[in-house]
Amino acid sequence: MDIQSLFPSLNPDQMQEQKILLSLLRVGILLLILLPLLFLVSNWARTYGTKRLSAQQGMVLSKLIFYTGLFVIVFAVLGEFGFKLSHLLGAAGIIGIAIGFASQTTASNVISGFFLMAEKPFEVNDIITIEGSTGVVMSIDMLSIKLRTFDNRYIRIPNESIIKTAVTNVTRFPIRRVDLEIGVAYKEDIGRVRTVLLDIAQKNPLCLVDPQPLVVFSGFGSSSLDLKLLIWAAKADWLGLKNSIAEEIKQRFDAEGIEIPFPHVSLYAGSKTAPFPVKVVGEES
Repeated sequence: MDIQSLFPSLNPDQMQEQKILLSLLRVGILLLILLPLLFLVSNWARTYGTKRLSAQQGMVLSKLIFYTGLFVIVFAVLGEFGFKLSHLLGAAGIIGIAIGFASQTTASNVISGFFLMAEKPFEVNDIITIEGSTGVVMSIDMLSIKLRTFDNRYIRIPNESIIKTAVTNVTRFPIRRVDLEIGVAYKEDIGRVRTVLLDIAQKNPLCLVDPQPLVVFSGFGSSSLDLKLLIWAAKADWLGLKNSIAEEIKQRFDAEGIEIPFPHVSLYAGSKTAPFPVKVVGEES
């Protein structure tokens, strides 16, 4: 049924206006129904994918559904105004080729984004370090990833740069090691210091029993005997263990009388050279 059969008394101009009004009405109804439905389906896909797969895959699934649905809605709206799909696809192909030549960097970032999603060196909510920046991964998109640093800064890194750069995933594994450099005076007994350090680690509730804590003698420093305490913690407790164990070592060393020396400098003129003259000058009375 067309406009002419419904309104036989209308002239051609009036019929054209009626066609436009009906097309606008259909487009309005289409948008009012499909757009909210598209947002609902997209949000549901993100929630479902995050719970059943991962946060990254949930985000990708949500965006794939959203942009595919938006593409269909746009072509449906254009079809209401008489645009033919074949003509639109032909124009889109020509425009796509022109844009492809003009934006090779963008194409490289898109391809790199696919590699990142396939390889998955990190996921959403992981903590990574790249090019001197450390932060939480907020999103992994087709062109870039977004980080939020611990001082609440926003960093955008193109995917192409990530493919070419070493990336450290801090939270990839469930446990992390805390390395503490500790120096004690040369007069101290290394065996006793080792026993005290291991006892401190065993009594700390954040320190894991397996792998076991380990004390390594790392060398003779300029002013101290240098040791390294290696202890493990769950990744969520890493910072808490690092802070608490350092405070406990200082308190325990003070209680045990173990000296933590400060740097010393000795001046030596040689065996055949007279000592440096030292003169103590007091205040005149």
